[in-house]
Formats: sequence, structure tokens, C-alpha cells
Amino acid sequence: QEQLVESGGGLVQPGGSLRLSCSASGFTFRDYTMRWYRQAPGKERELVAGIDSATGSTNYADSVKGRFTISRDNLKRTTYLQMNSLKPDDTAVYYCCAVHNLVRTHKYWGQGTQVTVSS
Repeated sequence: QEQLVESGGGLVQPGGSLRLSCSASGFTFRDYTMRWYRQAPGKERELVAGIDSATGSTNYADSVKGRFTISRDNLKRTTYLQMNSLKPDDTAVYYCCAVHNLVRTHKYWGQGTQVTVSS
């Protein structure tokens, strides 16, 4: 059964850091681009970062450039999101998503992990 499981969320003070992890199972990990999305209360889900499976190339939302870093370990079938210099506006549920490299409509989603940035 295809599954994505996120972990690493929590409560952090402004300026702090968190590292999210997304563990994949049940599908061929290297055939998928991995993305992190987030959804804040009352807002639409937005793409935060993505990483290609073959080249390792990355892309980021303007709001997180220079603060967040996405990475993946194909042997461990895990994707990471290192989040530094966190702001209250980063508060959201963060979702991991696997997008098939050839059939872009073919996706798997995790259940989400809550990140709260507050003093």
C-alpha cells in the first residue's frame, strides 16, 4: 500500500528551526518528484518546495527562499524539509506529496504535520 508519513512538526519560537521528514513506502520512490505543501487556517494549500528525483534540482516559494531547504535520500526513501528562521506566517499544516515524473496527475499525499511558530 502506497504511503507517505510526515514527522517532525511541533511548536517553535520565531527565529527557531525545525526539520520535517517524509517517509515513503509502497511505490518506486525514484520515479517521483517530491514536494512539500502547506495550508494555513483559512488559506489555500500552497507549494513550499520541490525536488526532482533524477537531477536533485530544487524549487522554492518566494516566501521561504533562503530559509528552507528541501532534500531527499533515495536509499532511505525519505524527503526532508529543513526550516530555519521560522516566522509566525510559517504556521500551517505541512503536507508531503509524491508526483509521478511522467504522469503528473498521479500523486500521493501524506496526512500532514502541524507546524506552529509562536512565542
